[in-house]
Amino acid sequence: MDLYGYGGALAAGTVGTIKIMMMSLVVGLVSGMVGAGAKLSGVKALSLVTDAWTIIIRGVPELILVLFVYFGGSIIISQGAALMGFDIYIEINPMVAAVFTLGLVYGAYATDVFRVSILAVAKGELEAARAIGMGRAKVFFRILFPQIWRYALPGLGNLFMILQKDTALVSVIGMNELMRNASQAVANTRKPFTFYITAALIYLGITTITSLALHFMEQRANRGVGTVS
Repeated sequence: MDLYGYGGALAAGTVGTIKIMMMSLVVGLVSGMVGAGAKLSGVKALSLVTDAWTIIIRGVPELILVLFVYFGGSIIISQGAALMGFDIYIEINPMVAAVFTLGLVYGAYATDVFRVSILAVAKGELEAARAIGMGRAKVFFRILFPQIWRYALPGLGNLFMILQKDTALVSVIGMNELMRNASQAVANTRKPFTFYITAALIYLGITTITSLALHFMEQRANRGVGTVS
Protein backbone atom coordinates (compact mmCIF):
# COMPACT_ATOMS: atom_id res chain seq x y z
CA MET A 1 0.00 0.00 0.00
CA ASP A 2 1.29 3.46 -0.94
CA LEU A 3 -0.42 5.26 1.99
CA TYR A 4 -0.05 8.74 0.48
CA GLY A 5 3.59 8.03 -0.29
CA TYR A 6 4.49 6.92 3.22
CA GLY A 7 4.10 3.16 2.82
CA GLY A 8 7.85 2.71 2.45
CA ALA A 9 8.52 4.81 5.54
CA LEU A 10 6.17 2.67 7.62
CA ALA A 11 7.83 -0.48 6.27
CA ALA A 12 11.27 0.88 7.21
CA GLY A 13 9.92 1.84 10.63
CA THR A 14 8.59 -1.68 11.12
CA VAL A 15 12.02 -3.13 10.36
CA GLY A 16 13.56 -0.66 12.82
CA THR A 17 11.06 -1.66 15.51
CA ILE A 18 11.81 -5.35 15.03
CA LYS A 19 15.56 -4.68 15.27
CA ILE A 20 15.10 -2.80 18.54
CA MET A 21 12.88 -5.58 19.90
CA MET A 22 15.29 -8.38 19.13
CA MET A 23 18.45 -6.62 20.32
CA SER A 24 16.71 -5.48 23.50
CA LEU A 25 15.58 -9.06 24.07
CA VAL A 26 19.17 -10.31 23.93
CA VAL A 27 20.34 -7.62 26.37
CA GLY A 28 17.37 -8.36 28.63
CA LEU A 29 17.92 -12.11 28.72
CA VAL A 30 21.61 -11.73 29.50
CA SER A 31 21.06 -9.09 32.20
CA GLY A 32 18.17 -11.12 33.64
CA MET A 33 20.32 -14.24 33.97
CA VAL A 34 23.16 -12.23 35.51
CA GLY A 35 20.72 -10.58 37.91
CA ALA A 36 19.21 -13.91 38.93
CA GLY A 37 22.69 -15.33 39.50
CA ALA A 38 23.59 -12.31 41.64
CA LYS A 39 20.48 -12.72 43.78
CA LEU A 40 21.16 -16.42 44.32
CA SER A 41 24.91 -16.08 44.77
CA GLY A 42 24.72 -15.64 48.52
CA VAL A 43 26.94 -12.53 48.26
CA LYS A 44 25.06 -9.80 50.11
CA ALA A 45 26.61 -6.91 48.17
CA LEU A 46 25.61 -8.40 44.81
CA SER A 47 22.12 -9.12 46.07
CA LEU A 48 21.67 -5.56 47.37
CA VAL A 49 22.89 -4.00 44.13
CA THR A 50 20.56 -6.22 42.08
CA ASP A 51 17.62 -5.43 44.36
CA ALA A 52 18.30 -1.70 44.00
CA TRP A 53 18.52 -2.04 40.21
CA THR A 54 15.22 -3.91 39.92
CA ILE A 55 13.42 -1.54 42.31
CA ILE A 56 14.58 1.57 40.42
CA ILE A 57 13.75 0.12 37.01
CA ARG A 58 10.30 -1.01 38.13
CA GLY A 59 9.53 2.26 39.89
CA VAL A 60 10.53 4.73 37.17
CA PRO A 61 8.48 5.01 33.94
CA GLU A 62 10.23 3.62 30.88
CA LEU A 63 9.89 6.94 29.02
CA ILE A 64 11.89 8.76 31.71
CA LEU A 65 14.55 6.04 31.62
CA VAL A 66 14.88 6.37 27.83
CA LEU A 67 15.29 10.15 28.10
CA PHE A 68 17.73 9.83 31.00
CA VAL A 69 19.98 7.36 29.20
CA TYR A 70 19.94 9.32 25.93
CA PHE A 71 20.40 12.84 27.25
CA GLY A 72 21.89 12.18 30.69
CA GLY A 73 24.24 9.53 29.37
CA SER A 74 25.67 11.95 26.80
CA ILE A 75 26.26 14.57 29.51
CA ILE A 76 27.90 12.08 31.88
CA ILE A 77 30.22 10.72 29.17
CA SER A 78 31.12 14.22 27.96
CA GLN A 79 31.90 15.37 31.51
CA GLY A 80 34.02 12.27 32.04
CA ALA A 81 35.92 13.09 28.85
CA ALA A 82 36.40 16.67 30.10
CA LEU A 83 37.94 15.39 33.33
CA MET A 84 40.48 13.51 31.22
CA GLY A 85 41.31 16.68 29.29
CA PHE A 86 39.14 16.20 26.19
CA ASP A 87 36.93 19.20 25.41
CA ILE A 88 34.33 17.36 23.32
CA TYR A 89 30.62 16.55 23.46
CA ILE A 90 29.85 12.87 22.93
CA GLU A 91 26.29 12.06 21.91
CA ILE A 92 24.94 8.57 22.52
CA ASN A 93 23.56 6.86 19.43
CA PRO A 94 19.73 6.64 19.66
CA MET A 95 19.80 2.93 18.81
CA VAL A 96 22.31 2.23 21.57
CA ALA A 97 20.25 4.23 24.08
CA ALA A 98 17.02 2.49 23.04
CA VAL A 99 18.42 -1.06 23.15
CA PHE A 100 20.32 -0.46 26.40
CA THR A 101 17.31 1.05 28.19
CA LEU A 102 14.67 -1.41 27.00
CA GLY A 103 17.06 -4.31 27.54
CA LEU A 104 17.71 -3.31 31.14
CA VAL A 105 13.98 -2.82 31.75
CA TYR A 106 13.26 -6.29 30.38
CA GLY A 107 16.16 -7.72 32.36
CA ALA A 108 14.96 -6.19 35.61
CA TYR A 109 11.66 -8.03 35.32
CA ALA A 110 13.25 -11.17 33.89
CA THR A 111 15.61 -11.40 36.87
CA ASP A 112 12.92 -12.69 39.19
CA VAL A 113 11.46 -14.92 36.48
CA PHE A 114 14.84 -16.63 36.13
CA ARG A 115 15.38 -16.68 39.90
CA VAL A 116 12.08 -18.45 40.57
CA SER A 117 12.70 -20.83 37.67
CA ILE A 118 16.13 -21.79 39.02
CA LEU A 119 14.67 -22.44 42.46
CA ALA A 120 11.96 -24.62 40.88
CA VAL A 121 14.51 -27.15 39.62
CA ALA A 122 14.75 -30.08 42.04
CA LYS A 123 18.09 -30.09 43.85
CA GLY A 124 18.09 -33.87 43.80
CA GLU A 125 18.46 -33.87 40.01
CA LEU A 126 21.53 -31.64 40.20
CA GLU A 127 23.04 -33.78 42.95
CA ALA A 128 22.39 -36.94 40.92
CA ALA A 129 24.07 -35.42 37.87
CA ARG A 130 27.14 -34.50 39.89
CA ALA A 131 27.16 -37.96 41.49
CA ILE A 132 27.55 -39.66 38.11
CA GLY A 133 30.50 -37.44 37.26
CA MET A 134 29.02 -34.59 35.24
CA GLY A 135 31.03 -31.37 35.29
CA ARG A 136 29.48 -28.02 36.10
CA ALA A 137 29.12 -26.99 32.47
CA LYS A 138 27.44 -30.25 31.50
CA VAL A 139 25.10 -30.07 34.52
CA PHE A 140 24.09 -26.55 33.54
CA PHE A 141 23.46 -27.19 29.85
CA ARG A 142 21.96 -30.71 30.10
CA ILE A 143 20.06 -30.59 33.40
CA LEU A 144 19.60 -27.07 34.71
CA PHE A 145 19.13 -24.86 31.66
CA PRO A 146 16.44 -26.94 29.86
CA GLN A 147 14.30 -26.93 33.00
CA ILE A 148 14.91 -23.24 33.71
CA TRP A 149 13.86 -22.47 30.16
CA ARG A 150 10.66 -24.51 30.50
CA TYR A 151 9.67 -22.82 33.74
CA ALA A 152 10.68 -19.31 32.63
CA LEU A 153 9.32 -19.28 29.09
CA PRO A 154 5.70 -18.25 29.87
CA GLY A 155 6.82 -15.33 32.03
CA LEU A 156 9.55 -14.27 29.60
CA GLY A 157 7.04 -14.45 26.76
CA ASN A 158 4.63 -12.12 28.55
CA LEU A 159 7.45 -9.67 29.25
CA PHE A 160 8.48 -9.79 25.59
CA MET A 161 4.96 -8.86 24.53
CA ILE A 162 5.20 -5.79 26.77
CA LEU A 163 8.67 -5.00 25.38
CA GLN A 164 7.27 -4.96 21.86
CA LYS A 165 4.82 -2.20 22.78
CA ASP A 166 7.44 -0.27 24.75
CA THR A 167 9.49 0.16 21.57
CA ALA A 168 7.07 2.95 20.63
CA LEU A 169 8.55 5.04 23.46
CA VAL A 170 11.92 5.42 21.76
CA SER A 171 10.32 7.62 19.08
CA VAL A 172 10.97 10.57 21.45
CA ILE A 173 14.75 10.30 20.91
CA GLY A 174 14.54 10.27 17.12
CA MET A 175 14.71 6.54 16.44
CA ASN A 176 13.65 5.51 12.96
CA GLU A 177 10.95 3.13 14.15
CA LEU A 178 7.29 2.56 13.40
CA MET A 179 5.70 5.06 15.77
CA ARG A 180 8.01 7.93 14.82
CA ASN A 181 7.52 7.38 11.10
CA ALA A 182 3.75 7.15 11.55
CA SER A 183 3.76 10.43 13.51
CA GLN A 184 5.79 12.14 10.80
CA ALA A 185 3.34 10.90 8.18
CA VAL A 186 0.43 12.27 10.22
CA ALA A 187 2.15 15.65 10.60
CA ASN A 188 2.69 15.93 6.83
CA THR A 189 -0.64 14.53 5.59
CA ARG A 190 -3.01 15.33 8.47
CA LYS A 191 -4.40 11.81 8.25
CA PRO A 192 -4.09 10.61 11.86
CA PHE A 193 -6.77 7.95 11.61
CA THR A 194 -5.17 6.32 8.57
CA PHE A 195 -1.62 6.14 9.88
CA TYR A 196 -2.25 5.41 13.53
CA ILE A 197 -4.69 2.64 12.65
CA THR A 198 -2.14 1.24 10.21
CA ALA A 199 0.56 1.37 12.88
CA ALA A 200 -1.78 -0.34 15.36
CA LEU A 201 -2.49 -3.12 12.87
CA ILE A 202 1.24 -3.63 12.27
CA TYR A 203 1.90 -3.86 16.01
CA LEU A 204 -1.01 -6.29 16.31
CA GLY A 205 0.43 -8.39 13.49
CA ILE A 206 3.85 -8.51 15.19
CA THR A 207 2.37 -9.51 18.56
CA THR A 208 0.17 -12.16 16.91
CA ILE A 209 3.18 -13.75 15.22
CA THR A 210 5.07 -13.57 18.51
CA SER A 211 2.19 -15.25 20.36
CA LEU A 212 2.16 -18.12 17.87
CA ALA A 213 5.94 -18.50 18.12
CA LEU A 214 5.80 -18.53 21.91
CA HIS A 215 3.04 -21.13 21.87
CA PHE A 216 5.18 -23.35 19.63
CA MET A 217 8.23 -22.85 21.85
CA GLU A 218 6.26 -23.71 24.99
CA GLN A 219 4.98 -26.90 23.39
CA ARG A 220 8.53 -27.95 22.46
CA ALA A 221 9.87 -27.04 25.91
CA ASN A 222 7.20 -29.18 27.57
CA ARG A 223 7.66 -32.27 25.41
CA GLY A 224 7.46 -35.38 27.56
CA VAL A 225 6.32 -33.50 30.65
CA GLY A 226 3.32 -35.02 32.40
CA THR A 227 2.97 -37.85 29.89
CA VAL A 228 3.88 -40.65 32.30
CA SER A 229 0.73 -42.25 33.72
